[in-house]
Amino acid sequence: MAPRRSAPAEPEEQEPEEELVTLQFNETLTWRPGKPIPIDQLLKRLDRLSKELAEMDQDTVDPASLTKVAKEVAAHQLLTHKDKGVRAFAACCVVDILTLCAPNAPFTGNQLKDIFNLCVTSIIPALFDPSNPYNNQHKYVLRSFAEYKSVVLLLDVEGSDTLLLRLFSDIFEGVDGVKSSSGEHLPKEVQFTMQELLGVLIEDAASLPAKVIDAIMAQFLRAAPGAGRARQEHVPLDENQATLLQKEEPEAYQMAKNLCQMYPEKMSRFVSQYFSDVILEGTSLGGKSGAHRDADDSDDQDGPSGPSESDLRELRKSHALIRELWKAAPMILQNVVPQVDAELSADNAQLRQLATETLGDMIAGIGAAGPPPRPTLDPAAYPPLKLEDDEGMDAPITNILTTPISPVSFSQTHGPTFHNFLNRKNDKVAAIRATWTTAVGYILSTSAGGIGLSREDEAALVRGLGEKLSDSDEKVRLAAVKAIESFKFRDVILKLGPNGGVNKEGSVLSTLADRSRDLKPAVRVAAMCLLSKLWAVGTGELLAGNQTVAAALGAIPSRIFNAFYVNDLELNVLMDRVIYEHLVPLTYPPLKKATKNAASNGNSQAAGAAPLDGDAIRAERILLLVRSMATDGQSGDQAKRAFFTMQSRQPQYANSVLTLIKQCDLYNGGVMDEDADKKTQLLHNTANYLAQFLPDREKTKSDIMRFAKMNDRRNYNLIKYILSQEQDFKTVHNALKELFRRMAASKEPGIVDTFWPLLYRSGCFMFNRSHLATIMEFSRSDEHGLGTIAHEVLNELSQRNPDLFKTHIGQLCKDLVDQAPTASKENDPIVAETLKACSTYARKYPKDVPMDREFIQTMINYALYGRPPRAAKYAVNILLSKKDSKSMVSATDLLKRTIKDWTYDSPHLLNKLTTVSQLELLAPKVTEEYDEPILNMAVQQTLIKVRADASDQDPDWVDDAAMDQEIQAKCLSLKILVNRLRSVEDVEEAKIKAKSVWNLLTKLIKDDGEICKTKDTPKHHRSRLRLLAAQLFLKLCTQKHFDDILTAGGFNTLALMSQDVVQEVRHAFVRKLQKYLAEGKLRSRYYTIVFLLAFEPSSDFKTRIETWIRSRARHFEQSKQAVLEAVMPRLLSLLAHHPDYRPELDMLVDHARYLHFYISLVATEANLGLITKYAERVKQTQDALDPTSDRHRVLCDLAQAVIRKWQERNNWIFSAYPGKVGQPVGLYVALKSHDEAQTAAEKQYVPEGLDEKLDELFKAMDRKKKRKTSDDRDGNPPSKKAKLPSRPKEAKPASKKVSATPRTKKPPSSSASKPKKPSKELTAQERADRRRSGRARGDKSYIERDSSEDDEEMLDGVAKWKYDGDESDESEDDGDSDAAPAASENASDDGEEEEEAAEKSSPPPVPATATKAAAPAKKKKKKAEEVPASDSDLSDLSDDEAEVEEKEAEEAEGSDDEEISSPPATSSTRRGGRAAPAANGRKAAAAAAAMKPKPKAAPKAKPPPPATRTRPTRGSARIKEAATTPDEGDEMDVDEEEEGGE
Repeated sequence: MAPRRSAPAEPEEQEPEEELVTLQFNETLTWRPGKPIPIDQLLKRLDRLSKELAEMDQDTVDPASLTKVAKEVAAHQLLTHKDKGVRAFAACCVVDILTLCAPNAPFTGNQLKDIFNLCVTSIIPALFDPSNPYNNQHKYVLRSFAEYKSVVLLLDVEGSDTLLLRLFSDIFEGVDGVKSSSGEHLPKEVQFTMQELLGVLIEDAASLPAKVIDAIMAQFLRAAPGAGRARQEHVPLDENQATLLQKEEPEAYQMAKNLCQMYPEKMSRFVSQYFSDVILEGTSLGGKSGAHRDADDSDDQDGPSGPSESDLRELRKSHALIRELWKAAPMILQNVVPQVDAELSADNAQLRQLATETLGDMIAGIGAAGPPPRPTLDPAAYPPLKLEDDEGMDAPITNILTTPISPVSFSQTHGPTFHNFLNRKNDKVAAIRATWTTAVGYILSTSAGGIGLSREDEAALVRGLGEKLSDSDEKVRLAAVKAIESFKFRDVILKLGPNGGVNKEGSVLSTLADRSRDLKPAVRVAAMCLLSKLWAVGTGELLAGNQTVAAALGAIPSRIFNAFYVNDLELNVLMDRVIYEHLVPLTYPPLKKATKNAASNGNSQAAGAAPLDGDAIRAERILLLVRSMATDGQSGDQAKRAFFTMQSRQPQYANSVLTLIKQCDLYNGGVMDEDADKKTQLLHNTANYLAQFLPDREKTKSDIMRFAKMNDRRNYNLIKYILSQEQDFKTVHNALKELFRRMAASKEPGIVDTFWPLLYRSGCFMFNRSHLATIMEFSRSDEHGLGTIAHEVLNELSQRNPDLFKTHIGQLCKDLVDQAPTASKENDPIVAETLKACSTYARKYPKDVPMDREFIQTMINYALYGRPPRAAKYAVNILLSKKDSKSMVSATDLLKRTIKDWTYDSPHLLNKLTTVSQLELLAPKVTEEYDEPILNMAVQQTLIKVRADASDQDPDWVDDAAMDQEIQAKCLSLKILVNRLRSVEDVEEAKIKAKSVWNLLTKLIKDDGEICKTKDTPKHHRSRLRLLAAQLFLKLCTQKHFDDILTAGGFNTLALMSQDVVQEVRHAFVRKLQKYLAEGKLRSRYYTIVFLLAFEPSSDFKTRIETWIRSRARHFEQSKQAVLEAVMPRLLSLLAHHPDYRPELDMLVDHARYLHFYISLVATEANLGLITKYAERVKQTQDALDPTSDRHRVLCDLAQAVIRKWQERNNWIFSAYPGKVGQPVGLYVALKSHDEAQTAAEKQYVPEGLDEKLDELFKAMDRKKKRKTSDDRDGNPPSKKAKLPSRPKEAKPASKKVSATPRTKKPPSSSASKPKKPSKELTAQERADRRRSGRARGDKSYIERDSSEDDEEMLDGVAKWKYDGDESDESEDDGDSDAAPAASENASDDGEEEEEAAEKSSPPPVPATATKAAAPAKKKKKKAEEVPASDSDLSDLSDDEAEVEEKEAEEAEGSDDEEISSPPATSSTRRGGRAAPAANGRKAAAAAAAMKPKPKAAPKAKPPPPATRTRPTRGSARIKEAATTPDEGDEMDVDEEEEGGE
């Protein structure tokens, strides 16, 4: 602005002797009424006068000569003349006279009023039309007023308030866009002069009218049209709309801002008074409290009712103005900020919220126009965003009104108010906390309006934002997520990243990741979408190896995919959206825009002339996604398993959707010629089946029926394209886009919401044939370090979807030939994954694998010299895949070369053992004549010899890398023996040969893994051996004739493996058991074992087991099969013969925990009567294993007491089961007479005081609910679910039992430190005490995990999809589908029941595989909890006893069958293929035969035992301190070692 001119001081310095000049003008300017002066003459006279007056100087003029003229020009006739020219010239003369006569104006008060009325109402408004013929005169008047400050006389005129308001209002309105008729803008110099004029008035005025101040303040609200704060979300504009944004503030806004900045003291006083009238009134209406109102304040305090709605509107308008004033001229708010601060303490919540919002925006530099638009995080952008380019990319598109600007630091100029603002995060009102959270997001993202924050203030705000992500209120958590959305990618990394990455517990990013599993849909949707976008935008930096970005965001995929284990249908749909729209968008890369940022990002691929390979770019993103999970430890391993499991469902979903399309085609829009009812029912069945996988079942079924009625054949064909594995990605994606366009344009646009999740899951989007070539190339080149991941992906593809390899199998085989090892040259270990992929493909499509001489020799070389040794297994699988005479010749040649000069010390021993193990299974006739050398090596030279020295310092477990050759050789030798047995086709011969192997495996389990009689085996060797023995037992028992050999006593011994001392052992055993049960390969009696996990120390593992059991219970309930209910009598028998059983009351409470564990997971109001019936029925029988024992009756009474307590706790109505139930053959026998049974039923076998003990138990369980989110009492960091709290320390009887009993058995435990052999001689009582000391720990409570909040969301999906924890075990099970044909036929009762359930619940056309998959069990690593040491063995069975058991098994093959005479739903444990029951179970057998399912599908390859993992409180082995147990991920992949081979 031009400098203000004032009355010059120079004339005072001139010589005063100069003669005064008088006015020469002597013409008249007034006239008598009726005789006016003609206008043209009057104009000429006024023109001459004005020119003469303009040439005069104030210091030389004679003021007296101006008196007459002054009176005439101020005459009312002239000032109100109708001609605007007359008025203009008169005004010019007046201002000159005022200047020449200053400071004494020669006008009366009325004349001055007329003069200023003319200037304000006519002259100055005319300036806004530059085309006015008298514009120069108008400007002259304006300059004179401003330069000589004569306008200040206006302040003394009567009625000046009105004129001042008119003057200010007209100027502000005029400069803000009013144009002349010619379209000319008001010149800038005129605007500056007007500003100067107003400044003169403000400077000289002692006070200004309130309305004038209001007019000035109103100019700041031009930034927010409509006045007042209506915070809006700005829609991002693209580059073509950038011209629509304002590049500078409005002229009136600038003028008002300049006035405030030029006269801060005066304006500060005026503004303070202006706001006091509104704010203080509102604050007084809302009331004030002496201190801040925090979250813990009482809600019931009475106070004023608060401001009215009109008062609030005024307050909002005032606060919007304050925000804009802070942005424009913060110095004038010195007295206003304390008034806003006072509102923070108001009792009224609306006032506090408004003040919180206002102060937050002031600190962030956000004005009345609202916050800036949120930055765009485009997950499909290519090339991906670089960290250094983030600022530049958002810079071009800006709006000056929404650009955050804070001229000064609020925290430094108003420190107390800033800290009061920080304290609002603890306000008791959720809406205020949400407002505070939103404000903090803007403060951090704008760097406090660009002025910056101190390190301490920024840390405090980041910390507060993290706390609000975990707030108890949904609105606050959502506001926190939205607050982070306001951050640019660079800000997330540099401002939130230093607080900790996604995998650092307690950091902002980690807490944000936790919100992706929030119970409230709005929160979890916002959080998961934001997380996935952040990772997708950061892929460029992740691929480039930026460690800062990797530390902050690298674990995002793990956190997202781990949500899969929640098994919530809504969450699963959200994950589908996130995966295909954010993590790996279907639109990525957008090839048409691929070169947009190429130059800035320096990407030669995008900048060059060569076209982009979209499939290669997409495949690279997929590999990066998997690598991000692979590098995130155990959590990443779980997420990776979930990822591969989700992809493995694609063929099953595709089959189901294809079935739907076929049925829609037959339905023909409802017009059918024949079988209309049948076709309609089939369509409804399919709709019901698919609806179970989506949240809104009714809407899904309705949408599917509407889709069928549309009968759009083009839509049917498009869906077939989407599902086809033969189509490339571009075709599949284009088909999807066209399908959605057609659906959206149809009469039923709502069906899109139902079909997109189904098509995302069933379409070939993630692993498409277009991506395979790139993945194979990465596996060879290891570019960007993705080689290992590429091999792993190829392996998964080969197992889950080998059809994709049809066009690439030749290249795969060529790569194997090129990298083949020899005796002197080793191969790259990573090639084993390629071998595994080829092996899987060869088993399904053996004819596609080239079997020329070179390739056969290559496979032989891999078998003999491949690294790691498991490569030999895959090589043998490929070699024998065709099962023809040529492959047998190759197998014979391989075997001869293997056993040539075969000694324990010969090179490549492990390869040879692996090769022989596979040959024993796949080519038993080839190995038959070499039995002697094979058995000699496996047994005499390897198994029974101990070469390593044992010591007390040996660990209980070592990871795979630390396994020495001796233990690996022993494991392979065991597999050789078992595979020899599995390959025997004749059932009777197999049973005969099984005896020696059976005894060996039993001895390994019972003797704690010890097999040598002369030398101690190291502890970690024993752990591996007993685990493998137990897993091989399970594998053998998947075949009926082997399962028949396992007696009840042997089953009890095997069951105690679930309580092994070593965590890795018991966990791996249970996982293998889960796998076989879910696949239907084991009989239902094996479900009994999982209920021994009631004392599992690892809360995470126990939680996953509970979820799995509930899912199986839900599955059987939906299938109307009483499988788990029929487990009750088996569980009672197992507990009755448990080594820890004691008849004392305190000891029985331990067994009550087992029963409570079972009841809490299986019982419902509907089946409680059936479970009770089983318990009552068992009480009226005799124990077949120990006829003199009453233990089972004690436990029956205990079970019924627990059932009653559980019923009362849940307020259930008990309905007695009306039918009859049978009992497991071989466990119980009938009593001799009815009277004896009646006596047993009426007698109470439990001691007095049981009710009180059970009450304590259940109360402890209830307390667990209130503490389920607390930290683990052992000091371990909390997991997502609270760990089991410590057992109460009060002096209760139960507590005494825990501490007293083990102490009495301390002396025997001292023998544990002595050599191993003597320790085996501990008595049964001592061993039981040792076990109990490990289970009933002093720091544990009878508290189960409370699942009231998450049971429903965790159950539905677990029972339906294939488990992938051992997926390699199933898919790479040595190709033994022919070698062990009975595996499928002899599947467990449960498996057959599952199949029947699938047939009942799914539409007939839907493939059975689509109903028999299971979600992967969660495998989260946590430090094992400490378990007191104990040494004890399983109850030993002598050889004689073993023979008796075998004889019993032969007499009653169906010992596993449930003889249930109840309705079919309860007799589901008997199935076809099983031996006939005993005579007293014929009715049950007949009932079971009536509901016998259809024959099972062709058997799949037999799965191997799982990787060696873990076990606590075993009934047979020592219980050791487990605090330092290695992580589960350190174990050897036993599954892979035995997948096809063992």
